[in-house]
Amino acid sequence: MAALFFATPELVLAYQINGKVVKVADGDTITVRDGSENYRIRLASIDAPETGSGSKRPGQPYGEASRRFLANEVAGKQVELECFEEDRYGRHICDVLMGEITVNQLLVYAGLAWANRQGKDKYLRDRRLLTLQDDAKANKRGLWVEPNPVPPWVWRYDCWRQGQCGK
Repeated sequence: MAALFFATPELVLAYQINGKVVKVADGDTITVRDGSENYRIRLASIDAPETGSGSKRPGQPYGEASRRFLANEVAGKQVELECFEEDRYGRHICDVLMGEITVNQLLVYAGLAWANRQGKDKYLRDRRLLTLQDDAKANKRGLWVEPNPVPPWVWRYDCWRQGQCGK
């Protein structure tokens, strides 16, 4: 596994946040408390399977497994975040550091998130994720045991907007 994780100098850090993870909403969204302030964090460069909310927005296979994996890694822990920007929903787009690697990378390696290829790689800051995803796919980890897993950005459109939620 260590050979798959290698440095890429092209990432540009804008700011850091340090704090305790007080909530894990899904496989790519957490809340971090720094002092008296809470920050909603969207993990950079990845998109995890949707957990769903109600009958009009059903979850995807592995959505809950992805959330549990992320919770096991970070819930209740002090974390260091390298952040790039805020999105249109006010979430900070960040990598969650774990020494030499990121939690973002671990999720993709475990087959519990996609490297975010939406919009011609518009959201993909960490190109290492492509190698980690290829490895997860080749070794059928997590969602890659499924014959045709649906990326979350496709799921949100086809299922949630168009009402076509077939697997």
